[in-house]
Order: sequence, then structure tokens, then C-alpha cells
Amino acid sequence: MIPLSIPQLEGNEWKYVKDCIDTGWISSAGSYVNQFEQMVADYAGAKYGVACMNGTVGLHIAQILSGVTQDDHVLVPNITFIATLNAVKYTGATPILVDVNADNWQMDLDLLDSYLNENTIGKEIEGIPFSFLKSTGKRVKAIMPVHVLGNMGDMARLVEICEKYHLDIIEDSTEALGSTFNGKHAGTFGKFGVFSFNGNKIISTGGGGVIVTNDKDLADKAKHLTTQAKVSAMDYIHDEIGYNYRLVNVLAAIGVAQMETFPKLLENKRQMDAFYRQELEGVGDIVFQSIDEEVNPNCWLFTFKTSKMRDLLAYLNENGVQSRPFWMPMNQLEMFKEEIYVSTENVSSKIYDTSISIPSSAGITLEQQKTVVETIKEFYKTQE
Repeated sequence: MIPLSIPQLEGNEWKYVKDCIDTGWISSAGSYVNQFEQMVADYAGAKYGVACMNGTVGLHIAQILSGVTQDDHVLVPNITFIATLNAVKYTGATPILVDVNADNWQMDLDLLDSYLNENTIGKEIEGIPFSFLKSTGKRVKAIMPVHVLGNMGDMARLVEICEKYHLDIIEDSTEALGSTFNGKHAGTFGKFGVFSFNGNKIISTGGGGVIVTNDKDLADKAKHLTTQAKVSAMDYIHDEIGYNYRLVNVLAAIGVAQMETFPKLLENKRQMDAFYRQELEGVGDIVFQSIDEEVNPNCWLFTFKTSKMRDLLAYLNENGVQSRPFWMPMNQLEMFKEEIYVSTENVSSKIYDTSISIPSSAGITLEQQKTVVETIKEFYKTQE
């Protein structure tokens, strides 16, 4: 079976993990944690990085530090992995689901701007302007754009919209390490960006995340909250409710080794994407996710649309090519069915019904890619 997306461990991973074991520094204290979080921040062009257990808790902490409360709304795309919505619910806030663009599958900015213009009213609290949703009276505090599949939307316009409506930007960049818009890295357009290093991501620590920001006070606060809000190096004194969210040293050691090889892995991903697009162009009714000219994506997980998605999915998995359907839209999940959904054409549902992800590991070989392509072509021949 050619796997969907697995890590490529070919550098100093074992050497650094062995160092942790040999020295006994395997938990949240240790030099690799600090090294890893700064490597990620430096790569993204951010000043500070804070390592955490995974991307989900990173999004949770970023919202807390943005002042999101149970009395607020947070805007999120309707097409995303469920972790985005779960993180909103952890704060007690109420999500507003926004449909996505039919071409690039990112949050539909025309829809977003129109909705905010028609449905919010501006008010000041202690001299600070905010937008409030007319129908609920709740403040619309933040927006979490998700760089779906490592692609990006028009971030310049998104920033303009957020400035107009006084929204904090918390970028869900969990899939987007290595992706840029006009040369600026994902995760650096707002107050916070959050990256994930789950086993299926472009690089992996097994499980892990990094919060990035350019604000030192916020970075210090994030580190404080993720380490149980402990204020004394000696005594067990804590000054607020904290979280046991800190990444452990042995996983950060893997992350350091992965970051060392990341440029090569990123290039592998982009070559894979180019190969699939070239070889699958015009095959059956396949339609690719579009990429805006300002965007240079990391090509994390190759996904395309076809009306024969379910049949192709079964055929590929039966013939040794591991493939998966796309995420179910958030408004179709039982726990989010009653949330506000901003949409005119329900693009999310159409994408879900037709999209399939195919093998995209950072270490996928050319021979494996050729096998994937030939298997897909064989399927469409059977449909003629």
C-alpha cells in the first residue's frame, strides 16, 4: 500500500532522541524545546515561537490571549479539520461558519465582507472599537483563517477586512509550514499563527505544535499558560489557571532534526504537486484546487475534485493506493448544525462530495507517484 501521508525521517532524529534519553532530558524541560520553537519562528519570519503539544491547543491558547470569551463570536471557514472548531468551543465562544471559495477552497472573502457589512454594528468599549453581531448582540472578536491543504487565499484583502471590522487574526497555519503569500510566510499576518507537526504533516514530531507571534509579551504569556502558569522556579506557586500544554523535549528533538531537512522535504512536495498536475491534467473530469499567483504553497496533501469520487476512492484503496475523502463540512457535523452558516451556494458541500486526497508523503518516490497516476488512469478507462 502506498501510504497517504507519512513522515520522512532521514536526518538526525535518532541521534537527537538518543541524546535526550542518554541525558535524561525527555520531558518538557530541555534544550531541544527552545531550539525547535525558535527554528520554526525563524523560518516563518516571526520573532517568537512557543512549542506546545499540538496545533489544537495552540489555537486554544492563541484565542485566550486574544481575549476571546464565551460572550464572543469567532469566524472560521466551513471547510476545515474539526480541530479548528473544537478550539473555538474550548473558549466557550460561538463560531460563525463561512463558506469557501469554489476555486481555491479558502474562506470566501466576498461573502465574509458582505456578511460583516450587513450584519454587524460598530461599538467602542473603553475607547476600543469592536464589531457586534446584530442578531445576537455578541462581539465578533476574532477570525481564524485556515490555510486549507497548505494553500492560501488573498491575505492582503483579509487583513483589510479585519482592520475594517476590528477583528484579531489567529491563523490556523497547521497545514501551511513553508507556504507564503507575496513572499510573506503563513502565520505572520495577524496576532498569532499556529503550526502543527502531527504525523501526517509536511514535517512531524509525532504530535506537536508551535505558536508564533511578533509580540514578546504575548509569547511570554503563552509560554506561561502552557506550563501550568507556574511563577516560581522553586516553589509551586501559580498565579492563574494554566494548562499542561508544553511540548516535551524528546519530541522537540525530532522536530529539530526535521527542521534541518525541511527545505529538501518542501522541494519534494512541490515537485510531487507539479508531477500530479502535469500527469492528471485532462484525465476524466478531474479538477484541481486553484492556486493564486501571489501564493507559493507547501503542497501538503494533493487533493482534487471528481464526480466519481466515491468510486475512485474505493478503487484506489482496493488497488494499493491509500486515499481519503475530504473533511466533512463543519455545518454538517451534529454538534455544529445549529451554528450560523454564512453561504449562498453551499460550496463546502459540493467540495466535500467530490474531493479525494491521494498519496502525498514528503518522501514519496517518483515511482510511487507514477503508480498512483497509472492507477487513477486505469480507473477512468473502466468508466469509458
